[in-house]
Amino acid sequence: MVEYEPEIIEINDDALNLAEIYLDRKILTLKYRDDARHLALASVANVDVLVSWNFKHIVHYDKIRLFNAVNIEQGLKTIDIYSPREVTNYEEKD
Repeated sequence: MVEYEPEIIEINDDALNLAEIYLDRKILTLKYRDDARHLALASVANVDVLVSWNFKHIVHYDKIRLFNAVNIEQGLKTIDIYSPREVTNYEEKD
C-alpha cells in the first residue's frame, strides 16, 4: 500500500488567476468561486488526482473537460478528477 504524506498548499496569485479564467469561461458561476479556486490550486500545484464528492461542480464529465482545456491553454498539465468511490480500495488486509 502506498502512503502519502499530506501537504498544505498555500493559495497564490497563479491559482487565483486560473480560478478567474474558469469563472470568466463560465465553467462555474461566481457563486462557486471557492470550487474554482480549489480546482485551480490543485492544477497549479501539479496535483495528479483530485478526489471530491462535489458531483455538481467538480466531478462532472463536461466540466472536467472544460477545466482541462483551460489548463492546457495555460501551459498546465491536465488533472484527473474522481469521486472517492473510484479511488478507494476496500480489500481486506491480512
